[in-house]
Amino acid sequence: MARMNRRSMLGALAAAPLAGGLVARASTRDDKSRDVTRQRYFPNVELTTHEGKKVRFYDDLIKNKIVVINFMYADCEGICPTITANLVKAQKILGNRIGRDIFMYSLTLSPEKDTPAALKHYAKMHGVKPGWTFLTGKSEDIEGLRRSLGFSTGNLKLDKDKANHIGMVKYGNERREWWGMVPGKAKPTWIAESILWMDETNQKPPKG
Repeated sequence: MARMNRRSMLGALAAAPLAGGLVARASTRDDKSRDVTRQRYFPNVELTTHEGKKVRFYDDLIKNKIVVINFMYADCEGICPTITANLVKAQKILGNRIGRDIFMYSLTLSPEKDTPAALKHYAKMHGVKPGWTFLTGKSEDIEGLRRSLGFSTGNLKLDKDKANHIGMVKYGNERREWWGMVPGKAKPTWIAESILWMDETNQKPPKG
């Protein structure tokens, strides 16, 4: 089979479902449909940022925004550092759009250990810039978000082991209900291009 380039793959996956697939992009969505999607996939639970601020997942973090979401934990010795490093590079590529019209969120898989202070240290250690927020919360709320956002696997035994957590990055335009996923170990330029695909102004992707 011939190898697909990045843009071809994105187009071929355009029919995938919101939570479990790689790309879902609807042309038009009414308010009723959007509300159904919100209730099913985006529980409005309370979380705490690495700066110690209380926020609501839907109302404060993703409503009407282009967002980037991944799950991690601070003492991970597996794929987390690599994915974080790739996202740092993607953040640099996207420049001052991060925190202005694109927002990045990393949710801990170990909320019982990863306090706001621990997440703040992790962010500083990896050179994270403003516009990227690390989040913790109640264990049951984090687990609910992980599953509703599609960061789970069909193998229940493997899914319970945090060391085997899915290494994907979710990105989307909540207002337009366009969503996709990209491997966190992909090239940072690919990650940045995938995020910009959610921009309805059709801005050209970065070179590289």
